[in-house]
Amino acid sequence: MHKRPHLREQKKPQEFNNLTGEISINSRAVGFLVNEKGGQDIMIESEHLNTALPYDEVEVKVTGKDKGRVKGSVTRVIKRYRTRFVGTVEKLDGTFILKPDDTKVYTPFKIVTASKGLAPKEKALVELLPWTDPKQKPEATLIRIIGKAGEHNTEMHSIVLAHGFDTEFAPEVEQEAEALKAREKEIFAEELKTRRDLRATPTFTIDPADAKDFDDAISFKKLQNDEFEIGVHIADVSYFVREGGPLDREARERGFSVYLVDRTIPMLPEVLSNDLCSLNPNEDKLAFSAIFRMKRDGTVLSRTYEKTVIKSHKRFSYEEAQKVLDSKTGPHFEALDTLNGIAKRFMAEKFKKGAIDFETEEVRFELDAKGRPLRVYKKARLDTHKLIEEWMLLANRAVAEFMWHGRSKRKQAEPFLYRTHDVPDPEKIERLALFVKALGHDLSLKRGTVTGKDLQALFKRISGKAEESLIKTSTLRSMTKAVYSTENIGHFGLAFPYYTHFTSPIRRYADLIVHRLLELELQKKSLPEKEWAKYRSIAMSTTEREIEAAQAERESIKYKQVEYMQERIGQEFDGVISGITEWGIYVEEKETKSEGMVKLRDLKDDYYRVDEKNYCIVGERTKKKYSLGDRVRFKIIAADVERKTLDYALA
Repeated sequence: MHKRPHLREQKKPQEFNNLTGEISINSRAVGFLVNEKGGQDIMIESEHLNTALPYDEVEVKVTGKDKGRVKGSVTRVIKRYRTRFVGTVEKLDGTFILKPDDTKVYTPFKIVTASKGLAPKEKALVELLPWTDPKQKPEATLIRIIGKAGEHNTEMHSIVLAHGFDTEFAPEVEQEAEALKAREKEIFAEELKTRRDLRATPTFTIDPADAKDFDDAISFKKLQNDEFEIGVHIADVSYFVREGGPLDREARERGFSVYLVDRTIPMLPEVLSNDLCSLNPNEDKLAFSAIFRMKRDGTVLSRTYEKTVIKSHKRFSYEEAQKVLDSKTGPHFEALDTLNGIAKRFMAEKFKKGAIDFETEEVRFELDAKGRPLRVYKKARLDTHKLIEEWMLLANRAVAEFMWHGRSKRKQAEPFLYRTHDVPDPEKIERLALFVKALGHDLSLKRGTVTGKDLQALFKRISGKAEESLIKTSTLRSMTKAVYSTENIGHFGLAFPYYTHFTSPIRRYADLIVHRLLELELQKKSLPEKEWAKYRSIAMSTTEREIEAAQAERESIKYKQVEYMQERIGQEFDGVISGITEWGIYVEEKETKSEGMVKLRDLKDDYYRVDEKNYCIVGERTKKKYSLGDRVRFKIIAADVERKTLDYALA
């Protein structure tokens, strides 16, 4: 299992030799190391990489300067970031080699083990053997033949495996899950004796139409004096997945379920994720519930956290629940209408306190039987999406606040797993302000800092404009990353002083940990001090796995976008300029969000130079200018599904 290095900030200029850190390498096989002791990033040209591969921990010696650029060479690879690689098999001089899918891995691997059944143009997973001599090709052993390159299932499996997730579970993991399933009736009979029975309370789930695992349900009961008892019920995964067992070790290793364009790679075996733990309709289920007594205006009068038994009486898709709200009739209308009204009050209060709405357009795919994309469309954002989001946010922050206050009463603060989001880095925000200004807008800064309300005001001004998506995406990239942490610093983006992840234990290991710690707190039991370090380690590793899961999801989308556009070479589309580089401009297609490059050398009407300060390219003779955010008409001229790249030409 490979781990993502932490993002590190650059400090004030100063130079040192013999630096260590994680090396990043671009697709041209040039490496860069952040100088943590201060100064420029150190550039390491390909001949000086000395077997280093992307994100390896390395030792680098600074060798000098060239045209103002600090240069260095790798003197030692301290630790490999990853040793398993996915790629396409080729045959060279009678030997099988693997060409890695990751274009930043600049060298092919020689497969040295028995390769029965292996053939060119197949995808495979290999394990890198010790490699210390840069003059020799690295050698690797074959772990798994994935399938024929270019086939839908092969490519989806390849993406998952490349990011350190497996598509299968070990036999002992499946066996533990099946043993629990075999005891299902016995378990429920026993648990009914000690849990609060809420099976008669009207309860429902709202999820995507194609969902198979249901983490959360909401119950609704009218009380006297226009008050309500509203329950946010979460699958009690912690009952089934006990600490230290095969299921727990597997869930911790994976960290997350991975959602690709056409499938879910679950964190837990399907007998748990889709059956035992899933809050399926008309089935008795074990839950961990956050129950709120509240007024219609959203005032919370009391809150309790209990182990319960529930039954979902209706499985809504987002669209079905929205239809009930719109038509003002249908199953659970009164509950949905009340919940929606309170959710809108929660949302207004959140934004009033400075929460940031980073809502960006997402795409979905309609695939044929072979997995080829027939249609790419933008996902609709309905009131019912926001309704569920707000109630889950309430449960998450209520649990975090309860745990924080419980721990702060003790002399020694025990760890808890918070979801935190630090304030933005001033340098990044200043660069963002310059970028926004180049697009004709202002971002208010106060001594290099920005508030959520300042960003809200900016987003309001750009709403509906061509550059809206571009500015929102750039703002998101300028923010620090939300992480899991045992130290609470609050959540800047949501404007919550306390926040955690409690609501998705089927698909996130962090939520499973939160359930265990909440149960301990309710039992007034303390966490042994010898275990505190373990939770800090879980916070770090879960954050790293989250990054890998998100990248796998993005890669599957990118692959299908390129595959879709490959069938439309020669056709014209509308787009927006989304990036400017020294070798070309990036353009994002309006409907499918497919991004491709217009190479500067393909612009035949003039010789264009990059104006980095103003985020544009300018023709030397005509002074014609193409700027970030400009609307353009373009034609698709090439698509490379293997590299997941598109080439465009301005029409």
